[in-house]
Amino acid sequence: MHIHILGICGTFMGGIALLARQAGHTVTGSDASVYPPMSTQLEEAGITLMEGYEPGHLQPAPDMVVVGNAMSRGNPAVEYMLDNGLPYTSGPQWLSEHILKDRWVLAASGTHGKTTTAAMLAWILEDAGMAPGFLIGGIPKNFGLSARSGDSPFFVVEADEYDTAFFDKRSKFVHYRPRTLILNNLEFDHADIFDDLAMIQRQFHHLVRIVPGNGLLIAPADDVPLQEVLEMGRWTPLETLGPGGQWQAELLHDDGSAFKVLLESKDCGTVNWTLTGDHNVRNALASIAAARHAGVPAGIAIEALAKFENVKRRMELRGEVNGIRLYDDFAHHPTAIETTLNGLRRQTGDARIIAILEPRSNTMRMGIHAESLPASLEKADQVLIFSPASLEWDANGIFAPMGNKAKIYDSTQEIVERTAADARSGDTILVMSNGGFEGIHQRILDALKSSQER
Repeated sequence: MHIHILGICGTFMGGIALLARQAGHTVTGSDASVYPPMSTQLEEAGITLMEGYEPGHLQPAPDMVVVGNAMSRGNPAVEYMLDNGLPYTSGPQWLSEHILKDRWVLAASGTHGKTTTAAMLAWILEDAGMAPGFLIGGIPKNFGLSARSGDSPFFVVEADEYDTAFFDKRSKFVHYRPRTLILNNLEFDHADIFDDLAMIQRQFHHLVRIVPGNGLLIAPADDVPLQEVLEMGRWTPLETLGPGGQWQAELLHDDGSAFKVLLESKDCGTVNWTLTGDHNVRNALASIAAARHAGVPAGIAIEALAKFENVKRRMELRGEVNGIRLYDDFAHHPTAIETTLNGLRRQTGDARIIAILEPRSNTMRMGIHAESLPASLEKADQVLIFSPASLEWDANGIFAPMGNKAKIYDSTQEIVERTAADARSGDTILVMSNGGFEGIHQRILDALKSSQER
């Protein structure tokens, strides 16, 4: 079968492409923006990528068009598909019908930490010899690819609350029918499709409603919006984590690089790993609890996490030049930004942190969380904000209270030049964006090398 995917380079749709290719289908795809690491892994899998959304990409007609949720009416390829009666479906629906049917689905949901938690869980199952399938919105370094079918009944999926497609406005995750469900946290996000937090809570309630009675829900005991979701109705056993929960962590290092795992106050073992931050400690507790439900003892899961390597673009060290370290992070919400910087500050101590932010997500561009951004960046010593013409709010006004600590730029080249000129040995540069950011990471490293050679 020939499958053509519209929006193939998105993290989710790229995973669908890999799964379809592994199933033996011929896979092609179109996207407006084709850039690594997704483009690289797709091409290596023998998938043909096409730039833009030309009707010619659908000639000759594929057997099925899988439509990404970034596609909308008016898109030339979408209009051609509809006018010519081509068969089409959504990514989540295709996944449900062709991959997840008859599988034990373990889903990681929530506003933050879905990708990392799903990667942790997949790795625990893999290290325990359970050969899971998975679809993750990033590339876990332990696997080197974002999706695979797997050789067992178990399948780990990152469960996103974003809508499914222009013709299916339900959240993606309702298609997955998980038996084991992690509910990491819940905040207002995706303001382009949700009016308020209550709308998102309703979607999470729909998800909770489809988890079977012999399944398991895992949620923090101290997350009020999630507790309100569970109060709407629950038909599945629940295990809680964090303060007041059944699963707790006792930090042995303040930065979260070592901690004891406690279940009902019983010591299950100690995690010693390369990750840091309270958020990753919580992600670990959730993944240990989920793996236990699938049959992996907590002690085995703890041993696996010692070998866990994080997902690309989650505090990924991209390079070091003359004692200056540059990290790439996917943070695109004030809570994630603040959490990431808090963890980094615990690592760096008094050393300088230069934070570079691209407010790229739809919610960020709309300015929904704009007023929260200055406080979220407080732990940084210098803040450089990319403010292109497409930004729908006044960055200069929002960041004015930070004084000279924050600088606003409408050109990434200016950011590269300023960073290369100001950075000195011992500094940490943290670049935060949920997109390619015009390749700024490597450009900064190249500029630092050039300045060093002068």
